[in-house]
Amino acid sequence: KQWYQRRVAITAGNELKLIGEFGLRNKREVWRVKYTLAKIRKAARELLTLDDKDPRRLFEGNAILRRLVRIGVLDENRMKLDYVLGLKTEDFLERRLQTQVFKLGLAKSIHHARVLIRQKHIRVRKQVVNIPSYIVRLDAQKHIDIAINSAYGSGREGRVKRKRLRAGAGGDNDEDED
Repeated sequence: KQWYQRRVAITAGNELKLIGEFGLRNKREVWRVKYTLAKIRKAARELLTLDDKDPRRLFEGNAILRRLVRIGVLDENRMKLDYVLGLKTEDFLERRLQTQVFKLGLAKSIHHARVLIRQKHIRVRKQVVNIPSYIVRLDAQKHIDIAINSAYGSGREGRVKRKRLRAGAGGDNDEDED
């Protein structure tokens, strides 16, 4: 039981650090990324047991490597299954839309980035994305921007500003309103 408590204390501390660093909502978001990474690593381990010239290893290995390079988790010069085993949870969390919005400077903080995404102020290419855990591909990274119809962009003003403008315009005509 003592070893279990020690393990829980170590992983819980690391998970909390990840939650704070990447602005996650709860530990389930960390667990989901860890599970994805575990599945990829398991597939890579299984393929590494096969012979180098095995057609299954060549085909599935290339598919895994291509997919990881496309989402930007793996460098193009490190396209080997051995490097897949060295991937960390942070590599995947780095590719989330929330992190990318903050790193590009569209948001003041990682938490602000999450709010902007949820309130539909961010688009990837022409598509408005409101999921903070959206994995941004390498080719789409340059196309993250403020949404066209957002109040932050060139869209119409926000609710409060419109209300103040109406109150300012309407207040000039009659002074005796309650």
